[in-house]
Amino acid sequence: MTDEKGDTMPVEEFEFVVVGGGKGGKTLAVKMASAGRRVAMIEAGMIGGSCINVACIPSKTMVTSAKVADTVQRAGEFGIRVPSETVDAVGVRDRKRAVVAAMVERNQTNFDRSGMTLIIGTARFSGQRTVEVQLQEGGVRTIRGDKVFINTGTRPHVPPIPGLDDARTLNSESIQELERLPEHLIILGGGYVGCEFAQMFRHFGSRVTLIDRNTAFLRREDPDVAEKVFQIFQEDGVDMMLGASAQQVEWVSDQSVRVKLQTPAGERTVEGSDLLAALGRVANTEELNLTAAGVELDDRGFIKVNERLETTAAGVWALGDVTGGPQFTHVSLDDYRIVSTNLAGGKRSTADRVIPYTLFIDPELGRIGMTEAEARKRGLNVKVARLAASAVPRAMTSGETRGYLKAVVNADTEQLVGASILSAAGGEVIAVIQVAMQAGLPYTALRDMIFAHPTMAEGLNELFARLE
Repeated sequence: MTDEKGDTMPVEEFEFVVVGGGKGGKTLAVKMASAGRRVAMIEAGMIGGSCINVACIPSKTMVTSAKVADTVQRAGEFGIRVPSETVDAVGVRDRKRAVVAAMVERNQTNFDRSGMTLIIGTARFSGQRTVEVQLQEGGVRTIRGDKVFINTGTRPHVPPIPGLDDARTLNSESIQELERLPEHLIILGGGYVGCEFAQMFRHFGSRVTLIDRNTAFLRREDPDVAEKVFQIFQEDGVDMMLGASAQQVEWVSDQSVRVKLQTPAGERTVEGSDLLAALGRVANTEELNLTAAGVELDDRGFIKVNERLETTAAGVWALGDVTGGPQFTHVSLDDYRIVSTNLAGGKRSTADRVIPYTLFIDPELGRIGMTEAEARKRGLNVKVARLAASAVPRAMTSGETRGYLKAVVNADTEQLVGASILSAAGGEVIAVIQVAMQAGLPYTALRDMIFAHPTMAEGLNELFARLE
């Protein structure tokens, strides 16, 4: 290797090289370095990865602030009188920043204690298991690993909608840094990111219009569950537009952006103060020069891996969102477990793993396994349990009665195959069902189990008592 002057550049050798410090990569790097292995982790700049810097942790911190704002507005329902308060956008942002800073510091401490070599810079492969790193402070280092792990994640997708780039369009990262509340926030995209920010900013007091090009809302969910969420959003005052696709965006002024839409009823124009594009994510792979490493990509730009997370290049693995799998931090962590176990001689794979997820709206939607539609499509003999969240005593005491609990059971085996818990603490309650599914318990175990009273988990007794 030579630098720009033609001088030979030294190649630094490591046992393990981790490119990208997301959840899976940083956990692997810390474990291996703590065990005395020679490890280098290359990170472009976000200590701890996107989850704690710009994704899960900060956004859920803001979700909590929005819930507090909503609770204050409802204080009279609980017999509490509070002075009229307005949302402090800077205060919300600063609380989010403080939480992120604490998490970053915790990660940096773990990195330092592990003994790894942390390199801040941009990596680009120059050969098999070899990367050149353009250092943040200037200069270049060439790193080679016996084993290399790619964990570079994804970033918000910017679709080719005319005018979008010129309209000061917000994404899931930049919207978290606003110092003011949008008067009218238009959101393109009715997926999880769009939904969470839609309700969040509505609870903060903004007018919100959520635009989804799909005619079916939350298509991954059963229609009855999606309808319940739709009703909740309507109750909260979120303007919902389904089957509407953006054709053009125009920045009118510092206080106005205009979006031209194609709807089932024809063309329509919506004007607001701010625009958020929540239209998916793309892989951070184009700058890696993966061809030089022998690593192949799929047609979407994600890294091809097998069930053991091995890429098409010997000695190179990929973990987390960059593989094109489910884009959840807990999946990236499980990717680490798979790779770590297999490196130690074990046998783990991504095949048949059951992945839970939660939509962090209010109330939360916790999900696990198959929907009713998926189970019937597979030919299972299905029984379904349904329960209004208002039937759970804890929901009544907390004043959080909105929601809907649903579980799908294989009638031939009495085992759970999936559930949707739209309720307060829905993301926690779904964990109980997940454990039952992992243990192979029949639904009757949850129907007859003694849960503490009053808790939201207690609602599972009544839910499974209503199995049809």
